[in-house]
Amino acid sequence: MATSPRQSPDRDTQTPLLDDGVEGAVDHKGRPVHRYRSGGWRSARFIIGVEVAERFAYYGISSNLITFLTGPLGQSTVTAAENVNIWSGTASLLPLLGAFVADSFLGRYRTIYFASLLYILGLGLLTLSAVLSSSEIQVIFFFFSLYLVAVAQGGHKPCVQAFGADQFDVSDPEECKAKSSFFNWWYFGLIGGTSLTYIVLTYIQENLSWGLGFGIPCIAMVFALLLFLLGTRTYRYSIKGDEESPFVRIGKVFVAALRNWRTTPAAVTSEEESRGTLPHESSEQFKFLNKALLAPDDLKENRKVCTIVDVEEAKAVLRLFPIWATCLAYALVFAQCSTFFTKQGATMDRTIVPGFDVPAASLQTLSSIAIIISLPIYDRIFVPVARSFTRIPSGISMLQRIGTGMFMSIISMVIAALVEMKRLKTAKDYGLLDTPSATVPMSIWWLVPQYLLTGISDIFTMVGLQEFFYDQVPNELRSVGLALYLSIFGVGSFISSFLISVIDDITSLPGESSWFSNNLNRAHLDYFYWLLGGISLVQLVIYLYFAKSYLYKSHDL
Repeated sequence: MATSPRQSPDRDTQTPLLDDGVEGAVDHKGRPVHRYRSGGWRSARFIIGVEVAERFAYYGISSNLITFLTGPLGQSTVTAAENVNIWSGTASLLPLLGAFVADSFLGRYRTIYFASLLYILGLGLLTLSAVLSSSEIQVIFFFFSLYLVAVAQGGHKPCVQAFGADQFDVSDPEECKAKSSFFNWWYFGLIGGTSLTYIVLTYIQENLSWGLGFGIPCIAMVFALLLFLLGTRTYRYSIKGDEESPFVRIGKVFVAALRNWRTTPAAVTSEEESRGTLPHESSEQFKFLNKALLAPDDLKENRKVCTIVDVEEAKAVLRLFPIWATCLAYALVFAQCSTFFTKQGATMDRTIVPGFDVPAASLQTLSSIAIIISLPIYDRIFVPVARSFTRIPSGISMLQRIGTGMFMSIISMVIAALVEMKRLKTAKDYGLLDTPSATVPMSIWWLVPQYLLTGISDIFTMVGLQEFFYDQVPNELRSVGLALYLSIFGVGSFISSFLISVIDDITSLPGESSWFSNNLNRAHLDYFYWLLGGISLVQLVIYLYFAKSYLYKSHDL
């Protein structure tokens, strides 16, 4: 049965002379697919369009959520920031569950379909909650709807991107290049959707109606579902066989290795030799898992033993975790854009022309603009030039790309701290320390550098992480791979919330203002930014150590 598409692209600029089939993929009716009739950019365009609409809807809620919480719901800055981080963290961790469901049961196509329906329901209820009169019932209804959106996003997000990448066949050299380019243009489309949110929806929400501002994302998700269904006939779907679940296979490797922990190296070596040479140099890494190749005689007779491929898949997953852990500091920095960066801008002079103030949340558009301008330059100029030197199809390695963005994020934190110091000094010079509602006579354009650097760093780290976690997990777990990438930002949001809570408790001393005081003119966001910059620097050093010793997965797995 066809369940979720596998990798295979088409070349739009060439017409194949032969009816070139794609191994392991079928069409929506379960028939063999042909390279030039399905998949590739023909299908990817639909899926990127779906992502544009879905990100427009998601960021229509998340980008200005802190303003709604501190405004209509009347929460304090600290409470609102914690709620935003907890919800964002939950929304970024739930894709692990969605990916598990997709890779083990429903397949990606069906998971996207059902998640879209749930998404529309959640956004519809959220719109209704926004127009209710302020009461405890509104708060409960609002958060129920908000977390329903998070659950829907958990099923939608990892599957759509994996589904798009699966349309490109990595066994074909041209399509392999196209797949790398897909991740760049995927992120370009994603940013296009979020930019529309920052420009249009934030203004509607703050100046017209929160109900309308939440209702438009609901309409956008209806459009996304219709667009996704429109491409059904063009998609390639991977064939889901009756083999054992990859989760079970990998789990058995760890269990078997643990059971055989007393096995001598000589016995392991003998077993390796009896099965033939291990397929990749990475076999020398995490050799303790090679003990899973051994099993009691009664299990051997029933063929319930781990194969070499099973062991190598387990090693491929295990190798990801040092990279995953050392990217958490980047997620900490990322979490500030929709929280404290926004609150920081709300205190500054936002007047563009007399009578029109820029919504503070719309400043996130600057990051999007940086990406929209820089990404085509990266894809069309930097990559080909770098490729001519490195002979790497993507120009630079995935881990080099990730590390470059992490370094830029540190610079953005340093600049954010310096700008905040300038803002606090301006507030003091004008006698505004105890007048939090007054506008600090300092242009909001001072925030431009930190937003631009954040956007450029995303081109390197965010896109690099997406490609890395898609490429380096076993082939059957690619939705889970992208969910692991998203979980970095989920855990990062929880850590951010925890840090804010702890620092607020420590710094809220009698006679002293918390770093996150409701009166930002008495607060010290600059200290927090310096702290994040220091944490990021330490983690970058650790990341470089693990990245240098990382062994890339064999494409046979």
